Amino acid sequence: ENIPDGLYLSMDGRRHLPLSVGFHELLDQAKHSVEVVSPVWDLNSWDVETMPSTAKQVQSPGRLNIFPLSNVSYSQHSLLSVSVSVSHCLGAEVHFVNMTALTKGGLHSSFWVVDRKHIYIGSADMDWRSLSKRKELGVMAYNCSCLALDLHRVFSFYWQLHERDYIPSIWSKRVTALYGKHATSPDLFCPKDRTRDVDAIYQVIQSARTFIFISVTDYLPLVNRSFRGTTVTRYWSPIDEMIREAVVLKGVKVRLLISFWKKTHPLTFNFVTSLKSLCMQLHNCSLEVQKDDIQYGLNHNKYMVTDNTFYIGSEFAVNAGVGLVVRMTNSVKDKGMTILEHLKAVFERDWRSRYAKNL
Repeated sequence: ENIPDGLYLSMDGRRHLPLSVGFHELLDQAKHSVEVVSPVWDLNSWDVETMPSTAKQVQSPGRLNIFPLSNVSYSQHSLLSVSVSVSHCLGAEVHFVNMTALTKGGLHSSFWVVDRKHIYIGSADMDWRSLSKRKELGVMAYNCSCLALDLHRVFSFYWQLHERDYIPSIWSKRVTALYGKHATSPDLFCPKDRTRDVDAIYQVIQSARTFIFISVTDYLPLVNRSFRGTTVTRYWSPIDEMIREAVVLKGVKVRLLISFWKKTHPLTFNFVTSLKSLCMQLHNCSLEVQKDDIQYGLNHNKYMVTDNTFYIGSEFAVNAGVGLVVRMTNSVKDKGMTILEHLKAVFERDWRSRYAKNL
């Protein structure tokens, strides 16, 4: 987790590993390869002297000679995939994916695969802002070759789209899903057995028994489509409808924490006000919305946690995204504090913080 300097949050004895430290641990573990997908690669601010120390720490990851890329910033419409061979230490091979040509959307996937054995997946980009000015959260899994190999297949799919302006009609078996534990979007990016992001989110919401806590940068169920040079905005209802169903028909308690920042769309407040109105004069109905107003930063988190499952991901619809769903079983509940309980505690900490305000 990255918590910007100057952001005062009650840790309750549960301070998590800083992102910069976690990334260095992954690099230290690497013996053969490091595969990184990020919307941007910009580990230098324009004014390096004022850049916080957390960002400077990952400018030059030592023996993995990828720092020449760190002073370049790319459009979100081009997916940046970086593959580093550790054994030769000759630098990084970089591929781009033209998302505008493929889906008319953007890129929001952010993950690492190290030696096809360790992974990171979360909200943080390879951007100095993610390691200094933004609140970010992700998961690192060590010695988990099943998930790492599956995520490597997602990476391989992106890698094959380099310099293409179309999606292959026949999928290579090397990119099909192995375990179905990773969700992917958009639909065009889902080969055989790969779960769509929207379906994964639906399963998480449907399985919730008592509560659903959602932390997301923006809540805006709209998509922009370009047709013959004209941009058309349409209502994109799936997630919005799922939340309404959970609240009204199942009586699940829902809390929605959204960011309030310079790019917050004015219609955001219309949509969340509509959600809040659902519980008027209804018993056993609870839907609360708060805005996370961080004066000099941004809550860039994108996750959902329920009483039995959590989802960490990025985006869906026309944008490229990857998500991870973890469901708790009874066998792990007696082995100390679970990762689900950690994530719930993070949400409740942010919900009670001085920066969260009711809408």
